[in-house]
Amino acid sequence: MSIGGDLAQARRRVGLSVTQVAQRTRIRETIIRAIERDDYAACGGDFYARGHIRAIARAVGADPGPLIAAYDAARPAPPAITAADLLRPATPLKVHERHRVNWAAVLALGLVAALGLVAYHVMTSPRHAPAAAGAGLHPASHRHPQPAAPPLAPSARTAAANPYAHTVAIDLTAMEDCWVEFTTPTGGYLSQTVVAGGTSRRWIFRQAVDMRLGDPGDVKLTVDGKNPLPPGTVNPITLSLGLDGKISS
Repeated sequence: MSIGGDLAQARRRVGLSVTQVAQRTRIRETIIRAIERDDYAACGGDFYARGHIRAIARAVGADPGPLIAAYDAARPAPPAITAADLLRPATPLKVHERHRVNWAAVLALGLVAALGLVAYHVMTSPRHAPAAAGAGLHPASHRHPQPAAPPLAPSARTAAANPYAHTVAIDLTAMEDCWVEFTTPTGGYLSQTVVAGGTSRRWIFRQAVDMRLGDPGDVKLTVDGKNPLPPGTVNPITLSLGLDGKISS
C-alpha cells in the first residue's frame, strides 16, 4: 500500500475524520486529503512533506519512520557534484581593462583637501579660541541650583531594568524535524516553518502571538526563559504567548 493509503487506513482505524486530524496537526484539510492520495505538490517541497507525513502519522497512531523512508526511496537522488563543478566559477570571469588616471580629478581632490586644511587651522587659531573661563560667568555663589530629576515611575523603572519586557522571545531546539506556525491572537497569519532535527531557531515578537507546535514531544522550548509546555505534552499544541511573560495553552 502507498504512503497516503497507509495514513488514510490508520486514520479510519482510530476513527478520526480529516477535519479532526487537521485540528490536531494544524495542517490544512486540503493538504491532508492530497497526501492521502500521494499528491505532495501542495506541501511546498520534500522537507515540508516529510514534516507533514510525520505529524499526520503521529496524530493517527502510525509509525512515521517507515513512511518517511518510503517517501525518500521514491524520490530521485540529487545529481552528483564533481570537483570540476566546484572549481567552475558561477559566472564567467571578466577581464577589466586598465583605465587611464584622470589627473584633473586628482588635482581637484588635492585642492579640496588643501582648502580644508587651511580652514581647520583658521578655525583653531588663538583668535577664535573661546573667551577666558572667568569672563561672562557668574561666581559659584550666584549659580542657580539645578532641580533634581523626578523619580521614575514604577513602570518606567521596570522598562529600564528589563528592555525586553514588551517582547516575546522564543527559543526552540528540535531533536527531530518539527513544524512551527505563528499567528496573531485574532487568527492573522504571520509565518510557518519546519525546524530540522538537531538545529535551533529563535524568534522575537513585539506583540502577543499564538504559536502552533506540531511535535512538542521532540523539542526543547523556552519562552522568555521559561518552559511553557505542560509536562508530558506529545500531541500538537497551540500556545498563546502574551507580553510580559503571559503564557496560556
